[in-house]
Amino acid sequence: MDPARDLLAAAVDIQPDTVALRRRLHRRPEVGLTLPETQATVLDAIAGLPLRVTTGTAVSSVTGVLDGGRPGPTVLLRGDMDALPMPEDTGLDFASEIPGVMHACGHDTHVAMLVGAARLLSARQAELPGKVVFMWQPGEEGFGGAKYMLEEGVLEAAGTPVDSAYALHITTNFGSGVVTTRRGPAMASSDVIRIVVTGRGGHASHPSAALDPVPVAAAIVLAIQTMVTREISVFDPAVVTIAKITAGTTDNVIPETAELLGTMRTLSEQNRRAVKEKLRRLAPAIAAAHGASAEVFIDDAGYPVTVNADAAADLVHATTVGLLGPDRAVLERDPIMGAEDWSYVLQRVPGAMSFLGACPPGLDPDAAPPNHSNRVVFDEDAMAVGVATHVAVALAALEGTPPPA
Repeated sequence: MDPARDLLAAAVDIQPDTVALRRRLHRRPEVGLTLPETQATVLDAIAGLPLRVTTGTAVSSVTGVLDGGRPGPTVLLRGDMDALPMPEDTGLDFASEIPGVMHACGHDTHVAMLVGAARLLSARQAELPGKVVFMWQPGEEGFGGAKYMLEEGVLEAAGTPVDSAYALHITTNFGSGVVTTRRGPAMASSDVIRIVVTGRGGHASHPSAALDPVPVAAAIVLAIQTMVTREISVFDPAVVTIAKITAGTTDNVIPETAELLGTMRTLSEQNRRAVKEKLRRLAPAIAAAHGASAEVFIDDAGYPVTVNADAAADLVHATTVGLLGPDRAVLERDPIMGAEDWSYVLQRVPGAMSFLGACPPGLDPDAAPPNHSNRVVFDEDAMAVGVATHVAVALAALEGTPPPA
């Protein structure tokens, strides 16, 4: 049996345990940085493995270090653990038992796949040339959990510097068992925008005696879209979406203020800074033209651009071609405008974020309920591919397998 088939067969052998763990986590989702039940489940799942295990102080993280039997580099693998504050309407017999909380982004599968990878790599401990750090991370969904784990020393846990780092994210946007990656920017930065327009309240029947902030807010929205299309290069794109406008209390009152809430996405830190500056200039100027005022608030805690190192992306692609074949290993042309706090790790260590397709059989990936949908369902058969991919990438990184020229 060749090594690739051996890895896939080993992942299939433990698939019942991987699925059982995933379903256990799916039933009991937790949100944010404090995930005590999830943490306990992970600790239970890895008990007995030859890992040096530590847990977080500020957050409910779990770090495991596998020391190989031979000297070599150190590679880090990550699986995020948190769920989303939303209802589940999948009808699965293992659906969430926690009202208003759901593993709608597949982090339950990430945890289970990383546990599976830890099992398979532990079985090879004596022959491993180096060390593997397993990073089970809370708080990816907007809480910046990766930053907390970095501050608490996840990159120093092995006692040797981490040479490269890899994460795998499940998605229904690709066929089941397809692994994709990309050189360079793989995911966008993400910043929250809040704009408060202040006018002058009054009676809705006499708008000329007031200064209505609602049409001013509407003008700002349209001006932002024009700014994006006319001032931002299509070769370094940005997305600015105003997703919520709040104003007023009833039908016959012109409010004093209107508030806009939205998101800003870019694929370079240079453009990220530039778009922020443009928004801070544009909104007050539009408001002033109407005799009103506007304040722009942009949350500095937004996630940076997730940038894959070229060599790391090449290693993932070459490894998955060997593992899965060229039809199921794809080097993507386009980035994704979603955001990830894995970006903080890649600012410190070269590595890559890759994606595992898990569209259910019989559904079109373009039409299947996507991540963050209350109806998203992942094909669990893809998880064996995810486990094998984690292991194959770790082995390639440890053995110093050069990426293709």
